[in-house]
Order: sequence, then structure tokens, then C-alpha cells
Amino acid sequence: MTKLENFINSFNKTFIVEGRYKLFASGIYNTIFIAFFATLMGIAIGLFIAMVKTNAKNNRKLFVLDKICSLYVTIIRGTPVVVQLLIMYYVIFVNIDNSILVAILTFGINSGAYVSEIARAGIESVDKGQIEAGMSLGLDRKKTMIYIIFPQALKNILPALGNEFIALLKETSVAGYVPIIDLTKAGDIVRSRTWEPFFPLYSVALFYLVMVVGLTAVQKRLERRLAESDRN
Repeated sequence: MTKLENFINSFNKTFIVEGRYKLFASGIYNTIFIAFFATLMGIAIGLFIAMVKTNAKNNRKLFVLDKICSLYVTIIRGTPVVVQLLIMYYVIFVNIDNSILVAILTFGINSGAYVSEIARAGIESVDKGQIEAGMSLGLDRKKTMIYIIFPQALKNILPALGNEFIALLKETSVAGYVPIIDLTKAGDIVRSRTWEPFFPLYSVALFYLVMVVGLTAVQKRLERRLAESDRN
């Protein structure tokens, strides 16, 4: 057979036969679904931890909570996400049948540890004079953080949060270690049925590349918008 005929044959076996394109479509959907909601969860956890660790420097009442947050960050950042996923699915949530939910919780908790450091750096990058200015206007420290410091810090960390979403999208490729058909698992299933690793796996790589390039373009556009707003 010619190279073109081989290509067409591989394409048919990978995507057309038995409707295998549906596996890829389902895998892409699950990958984006898990990454999106895990990122939202990670942002919520990360911002909470960043606020605790920042305020703990001036509030001894937060000492214990600050240490708990530090322990959480150390454990999560010090262990592989695939091990965390296996522990969550086979040990902690062994009685829950919804593997997608377990994956979102796992990747969200993992992301939260990294977002917390991003957010903390963003908060600390805001000039300390802003705190004094807020308190001079009659705001307490909590309201100053919420209404003055946090909005400025959020603008600084948005690009980094975009990078976190892109990184998390690729990290979900290990979701197939539990009963989830993500994009990588879909490619592996098709590979096992066609006995041709080249086309299915390169297709998976291409799908990831397209998603990452698209998200990167959106991120750069957002960064330009933020830069324009700063100039104005």
C-alpha cells in the first residue's frame, strides 16, 4: 500500500471503525470538565490559604491554622498527583462511584497548594503603603485586604492562574489510572484495539497541543487587555 493508503487506513481504524471518534470526543470533554472545575476549586483553596498565611504574620490567633495550611502545602507539593489520585479513589472515597468527582477533588486539592503560593506572592507584591492607606480611610485590616489589596493582587496573578489551568489540563492525563476515560485513556483504548500505537497516540498529542495553544492565545489576549487597562 502507498503512504496515503496507509494513512487513510490508520485514520479509519482510529476514528471511524466502531465509532471510535466518540471515545476521543468523550475523552476531550472529560479532560476539559475535570481541569475547569478543579482549577476553580484550586483557586478557592489557594486564595483562602494565601489570605491565612498573609494575615497570620500580624495575627497570632491564626498561628494554628497557618501551620495546618503550611503542612497541607508541603504534603501536596511533595507527593505525586497520580499517587494522590489513587489514594483518593481507592482509599478515601472508595465508596463513591463517581470517578469524575473524585478526580475533580484530587486535582483541585493538588492545584490549591500551587495556587496558594501564586496568590501569596501576588498579595505580597502589592505595596504595603496600600494597607496603610486603607486603614487611614477607616477600614480594618480585613476590609483593606478584601477591597484594596486583593483586587490589585488578582490582576497581578491572573496570568499565572492561566498557566496553572494549562498545566492542570495536561496533568489530568493521569486520570486514566482510575476508571475515567480522559483524552489520554481514550487514545490508549483505541491503540489497544487497533494495535497501531502511532496514529492514536500522536492524535492525542495533537489534541492536547491544539487545546494548549488555544488557551495560551486566550491568556495572551487577556494579558494585553490588563496591560491596556493599566496604561489607561
